[in-house]
Amino acid sequence: MRIEQHLEMTLSESMDMELIELLQHAFPSIYPNRRYFKQLPHLRLIAYEDQRIIGQVGLDFRVMNMDGAPIHVLGIIDLCVREEVRGRGVGRALMEKVIALGEEYPIDFLLLFADRLDLYERIGFQKVSNTCTWLQINDENQTTRGIGEASFEELMVRSVGDKRWTDGKLDLLGYLY
Repeated sequence: MRIEQHLEMTLSESMDMELIELLQHAFPSIYPNRRYFKQLPHLRLIAYEDQRIIGQVGLDFRVMNMDGAPIHVLGIIDLCVREEVRGRGVGRALMEKVIALGEEYPIDFLLLFADRLDLYERIGFQKVSNTCTWLQINDENQTTRGIGEASFEELMVRSVGDKRWTDGKLDLLGYLY
């Protein structure tokens, strides 16, 4: 297995088709015929076996506002692994690469929304309780719907910088991933 880093704008048509198939299989209820949910990520880490894509994770680097202070966040989007290779460490290898990127660059926190909290707790993520605001996007016609505000049971973070996470308001300053 090898892991490559790809800027989103450089993905080929064949990679696009493979990613669409992988994401639709992993997340059947939320992925229409495209390789992104609400918005394209900036970067992807893609795991290959020979020339076949066996796993991927999208990454979105942005500033967010936590209780009135800016923080640098690397958002983790839709980590998934082909069903036939699950249990072979592909997902863990992708996440180890994400953590290494977070520690290498000026990033304060890694952030994700998890459906399996236990998987991420094993690698140093913690569940947090923040009231979040974000840009709501209509999936059907890809238009802005407004601003959302809620708390999420699935919100998890890992500190990779010197800042401490605080409970309170978290403005994502963009879309929800």
